[in-house]
Amino acid sequence: MNENLFTSFASPTMMGLPIVTLVILFPSMLFPSPSRLINNRLTSIQQWLIQLTSKQMMLMHNHKGQTWTLMLMSLIMFIGSTNLLGLLPHSFTPTTQLSMNLGMAIPLWAGTVAMGLRHKTKASLAHFLPQGTPSPLIPMLVIIESISLLIQPMALAVRLTANITAGHLLIHLIGGATLALISISMISALITFIILTLLTILEFAVALIQAYVFTLLVSLYLHDNT
Repeated sequence: MNENLFTSFASPTMMGLPIVTLVILFPSMLFPSPSRLINNRLTSIQQWLIQLTSKQMMLMHNHKGQTWTLMLMSLIMFIGSTNLLGLLPHSFTPTTQLSMNLGMAIPLWAGTVAMGLRHKTKASLAHFLPQGTPSPLIPMLVIIESISLLIQPMALAVRLTANITAGHLLIHLIGGATLALISISMISALITFIILTLLTILEFAVALIQAYVFTLLVSLYLHDNT
């Protein structure tokens, strides 16, 4: 049971070769570049959603922060489409892998910190020691603030991994319970199936919300350092 439960989180292979790279690149095919003078409805909706999200997310940034608009929009589109594709049956969700999420979080976090040290050196260093701190507490506060700064990318990655993994496990467990109850009680199986349907709808919302939260937190880190 445990082996089957976590099989969907194993890296996919084909003929003994890993195909994770192909899985990661696949979502980019869902957002084709418009090549027509007048776009169709799907492309128009995609562009409208991207413009609405970028306008809301980049409104608080200055000119330096707005240079990250393309990167942040690409990030939210990638995470959102990857999470949604992972809800398909017998599919693999790369965002359930902590290593991949760390690979996204650490470079983005490091980029925001580097911008802060370059453009707002005094303000960035001042975060390590709040004004008016008693002298005996200075070493302890510097250590605490340093740890809180270094743990930010880990928190980003763990949050995304935990939420997506928990949703997949719940769907798997409730789906298995539904199949087991069919031969025992149809009423119980029907109730469980309704719960499974509602949970699946919730997971679609969680997939998009987690993409937005991940990107929003990176945007807030950027705002604090520009």
